[in-house]
Amino acid sequence: MADDDTLGPLMFLMTYMLMKRRRDINNADTQRRNEVQRRIRHRQYFFQRQRRMLLMLVAQNVRCTCDIHTRPYCDIRTRPWTSTERTDWWERVVMTEFKPSDWLEKFRMSRETFFFLCGKLKPRVARQNTHLRPALPLEKRVAIALWRLASNIEYRTISGLFGVGSSTVCKCVRDVCHAIVTLLRPIYLRSPSEQEVEDSAHHFLSRWGFPHCMGTVATFHTAILTPSANVANYTNPGGWLSVVSQVAVNGLGQFWDVCAGFPGSTDSKAILQNSALWATASEGGLSPNPPKSFMGKPLRYVVLGEPAYPLQPWLMKAYSKKEDHVEDDEDIGLTESQRVFNQRFEQAWHVVEGALLRLRARWQCLSKRNDCSLDVVPTMILACCILHNVCEAHGDVFQEEWLGEVTQGENSQPGHAVGRSHSPFGIPDYLQGEEVRQMYCDYFQQPQLQQQD
Repeated sequence: MADDDTLGPLMFLMTYMLMKRRRDINNADTQRRNEVQRRIRHRQYFFQRQRRMLLMLVAQNVRCTCDIHTRPYCDIRTRPWTSTERTDWWERVVMTEFKPSDWLEKFRMSRETFFFLCGKLKPRVARQNTHLRPALPLEKRVAIALWRLASNIEYRTISGLFGVGSSTVCKCVRDVCHAIVTLLRPIYLRSPSEQEVEDSAHHFLSRWGFPHCMGTVATFHTAILTPSANVANYTNPGGWLSVVSQVAVNGLGQFWDVCAGFPGSTDSKAILQNSALWATASEGGLSPNPPKSFMGKPLRYVVLGEPAYPLQPWLMKAYSKKEDHVEDDEDIGLTESQRVFNQRFEQAWHVVEGALLRLRARWQCLSKRNDCSLDVVPTMILACCILHNVCEAHGDVFQEEWLGEVTQGENSQPGHAVGRSHSPFGIPDYLQGEEVRQMYCDYFQQPQLQQQD
């Protein structure tokens, strides 16, 4: 009886171990079988993919000999990985048949400026051929990006026109805009030299009758799609979604400082005081050292700004219809000298208004709603400002009919709220800037001084 009690658990243990061993063997066989099948499927997929690549390379070199009028879809042989019917429009039409007026209309610049731009962007935009297919030519990549900036049409339309995929159009726009900002910004969008400051001041005096002034600064809004977050931050005073940018313009209507990409609700004064322009001008970097004399006193050159900007010794703005004076804190009407100052101010202010109008007319991605990703829009704005300077520097013709396309845009630029502004040290701005503005009022009231200038 004792032997039975001892053998029972032993038999149970041996039976359990045998069953477990058999289960482990079955599981191992199943795993090996699955691994073999997986490797077979992977190898089959690899050989099928390699076969498709070889067929694509062979198809690329095939030339159809049929009549194109009887078989219009045979041109798809040239690039079997695209769904477009023709891919030689760029080589066949643009490069051989485009007239000077066509280059201006479609690319907003002359043919000579276009190839000059291609040469400058070559280090970052040119691509090498691969074993699968040849790379897009440099000129074609730049043309795709310029077509998008100039027309603001959707990627799908440009894709069908140039015979490339929509993703390729998007990549070309990104790459070319980044290359323009990286390579051309140090040349065409930089703080002016001392001689350039003098030249700009001469233009403001000779053309607009405003002395001792080297530039104007203003903001403009670019419409965007609804962002994924913080929608309220991008709603501007006009009630539509935008990003706001600040630009500084010289006497020739060219940009020399751009601060782009702020949410549309951002106050103009906040943009100015957080820009490099504020730091440079506050330290006297926009005027000769020592400052030249104006009305018998040494005075740094000034910049003309919007009504929302704070009045500073280097930043002038027009008198509002009701001016708040520190001595009596009462609203009074404008004096005759203040009205004359405003008239001269408005004449000189046309420089920045005209420059922004030409910018938005030439590059319609800034005048119409920009449907690009929000992270790309600031780069596009900078690239357009740089391209504007390139075209202006090369003397490219600006067609007046482009202005009508801006006036028919979806949204008009919102107005600027005028509020009581202060200097960064907590002192009301008129305690520092009003004296300078009064000097200008006195100057405009003395014709003999203007004749001497």
